[in-house]
Amino acid sequence: MAGAGERPGRDAALALAEEGDIAGLMREAARLRDIGFGATVTVSRKVFIPLTQLCRDVCHYCTFAHPPRKGQRAFLTPDEVLEIARAGARVGCDEALFTLGDKPELRYAVAREELAALGYASTLDYLAAMAALVLKETGLLPHLNAGVMGEADLARLRKVSASQGTMIETTAARLSARGGPHFGSPDKLPAARLATLEAAGRANVPFTTGLLIGIGETRAERIEALLAIRDSHQRHGHVQEVIIQNFRAKAGTRMAHAPEPSLEDHLWTVAVARLILGPAMSIQAPPNLQPEGLKALIEAGINDWGGVSPVTPDHVNPEAPWPALSALGVATARAGKVLSPRLAVYPGYIEERARWLDPEVASLVLRRADAAGLAHESAWRVGEEERASVVDWPAAPALVGPDSALDAIFDKAFAGRELAEAEIVTLFDARGSRAQRVFEAADALRRESVGDTVSYVVTRNINYTNVCAYKCGFCAFSKGRQHEHLRGKPYELDLDEIQRRTREAWARGATEVCMQGGIHPDFSGETYLAILRAVKQAVPDMHVHAFSALEVRHGAATLRLPVAEFLARLKQAGLGSLPGTAAEILDDEVRAVICPDKLNTGEWLETIGAAHRTGLKTTSTIMFGHVDGYRHWARHLLRLRRQQAETGGITEFVPLPFLHMEAPLYLKGGTRAGPSRREALLMHAVGRLALNPLIPNIQASWVKLGEGGIVAALKAGANDIGGTLMDESISRAAGGMHGQEFPPDRMEAAIRAAGRQARQRTTIYGEAPSRQKQRSYAADPLGPRQEPVAGKFAKIGSLTALRG
Repeated sequence: MAGAGERPGRDAALALAEEGDIAGLMREAARLRDIGFGATVTVSRKVFIPLTQLCRDVCHYCTFAHPPRKGQRAFLTPDEVLEIARAGARVGCDEALFTLGDKPELRYAVAREELAALGYASTLDYLAAMAALVLKETGLLPHLNAGVMGEADLARLRKVSASQGTMIETTAARLSARGGPHFGSPDKLPAARLATLEAAGRANVPFTTGLLIGIGETRAERIEALLAIRDSHQRHGHVQEVIIQNFRAKAGTRMAHAPEPSLEDHLWTVAVARLILGPAMSIQAPPNLQPEGLKALIEAGINDWGGVSPVTPDHVNPEAPWPALSALGVATARAGKVLSPRLAVYPGYIEERARWLDPEVASLVLRRADAAGLAHESAWRVGEEERASVVDWPAAPALVGPDSALDAIFDKAFAGRELAEAEIVTLFDARGSRAQRVFEAADALRRESVGDTVSYVVTRNINYTNVCAYKCGFCAFSKGRQHEHLRGKPYELDLDEIQRRTREAWARGATEVCMQGGIHPDFSGETYLAILRAVKQAVPDMHVHAFSALEVRHGAATLRLPVAEFLARLKQAGLGSLPGTAAEILDDEVRAVICPDKLNTGEWLETIGAAHRTGLKTTSTIMFGHVDGYRHWARHLLRLRRQQAETGGITEFVPLPFLHMEAPLYLKGGTRAGPSRREALLMHAVGRLALNPLIPNIQASWVKLGEGGIVAALKAGANDIGGTLMDESISRAAGGMHGQEFPPDRMEAAIRAAGRQARQRTTIYGEAPSRQKQRSYAADPLGPRQEPVAGKFAKIGSLTALRG
């Protein structure tokens, strides 16, 4: 949200009215804007829903509002509202902008009659119902421009909207006198509009406001209006953006022949607004009203273009068509900035959603948000089937010239030096062509570090139980009292079935079994030791990659052993290496939300370090895209890097994008819907850069990304695509749709599609035995699996019979 920043006092602000050095003002405004928003300029993909064009006011420049017309309805019907909203949803819009005349029922009988026929007493009642309908049926986020209101009405509409707005336009009361543009418009009295602005602050409504310049006000009066906005925001913190809109003369109005403000005047006002409101306030100019001045408006200090619709016109300015998003991206790039989509509510208000958003609205906002609080660029979601779509963000035009900030970070990463947390955050926040530069740098570093070969391992997942005593909010695999409604029944494999699956995997060319399970309350350290002995008895040469840090600590605790001693027993029983799972996000701020009863960051690092000191290699993972942010990702990578520098046993870094579909915390409205595609790919690229040269292998998960995604990740720093798996079940339980096996022929086809050479490897990156390679290419189909219901049929040889 907008903070104090660098801002002039009242006298200094008013003195700007006489400042004629526009170029100097613009330079300073652009400097301040860059402090707050960097290289990003945002836009909202919206539909414009003109709920009614009747209004009790008669602004002398307006063609949106008009008296009742014969044969025309006073209000859109619910079906018409939904038709507009659904059209927007189909092409990837995020926002439903409701614009309407102010209280038409107070002036027109037809408005009262039509509202009564619809079953509503007032325009605001009907607006609330239609916003709720759009939310429920389409998920688009309503932004409501409902005019002058009191605190009670603002609070009521807050329950069905992501944000609201009312333009102050001007605080010059003289413009409401006879002969002025607002004469006869009681809702345009500055006192009434300022009272609405104040009421919105008291009601904790994220609020949009702004100025309409060129309607007869002086520059000093514009500054007075900006100061009034600033004062209100200082009291409440609710102003999320300020629009500097230029008057356009329209035929058929009383101001049809009034002079329009020049581009220079518009630039002066934008720059002064930035100086007065500071670096953190979002300042917007509508791009369709100044199409020849887009580059200059950015140079004057804006950071946002407002809403642009691919399906509906600007009903307030119908003579001015919206620019295409691709054209707006090009214009933004010419000013050295990157265009990015945003939501109807700004990131700071999303982060503090407990105060600013109704809980039901907040859950829908989160579903559309990335980790920075902006919008996903495309309809891509982790684990879902890939599909062609018209909703993808247009390809980013290349920025002109070098990017000194990114280049300095790249130089440091290539030199193998540790990046600062802020530098890693900068990489994760790269968008458009800046993100592409990060991908390209990571790919170049990958080529320099490990060459062009892409490796994979033939492995089988054996998840020996899905019963778990923990309550992780992201997990749809485990079954316990908290998760009984989710997919599948609780089960536990007996040792015979584990051995059968191990022998079958070996016959199909596997060199590894990967074994993990829930923390079954009846299991002890002896259970895990028995599992290892059973596998090694079945296939002595099989590498056993098993047990997360949580399982290790559970086993040690049940046997009352130090972790290091229990790890030594596991190794003696046949454990070859450990998966670096249960890491999730190595930051206790996040863990307190997603897995509060699980091991903490220090305990995970301690266990992994103990494994390395015991002579056991581990992988490392990150499970991201839920309630975390870029700073948490940065801290996670730095903690992995420092652990590797100390103990040196991590073989690879495996990004695991959050699969949201069946996750309990997501179903309760408490998480985002996984990372965006940009973020998922950046995790591989930034991992390559931030972990260089200590962790050389970066793995892309086909389970999460799909074939197209792993090809993209291989062009963004990855050099490994994990295991064939044979029995993937954890991601499928969470809603993943990419299958349970990715056999060698498909693995190698995906690698070739990325222009690289394939290599079948072992768990610790050696060469796979030639006999196993041959078997893997001619594997028989898997046999039927046996998954006895947990706790129902305990018998000799079962895992529960082995509990300590």
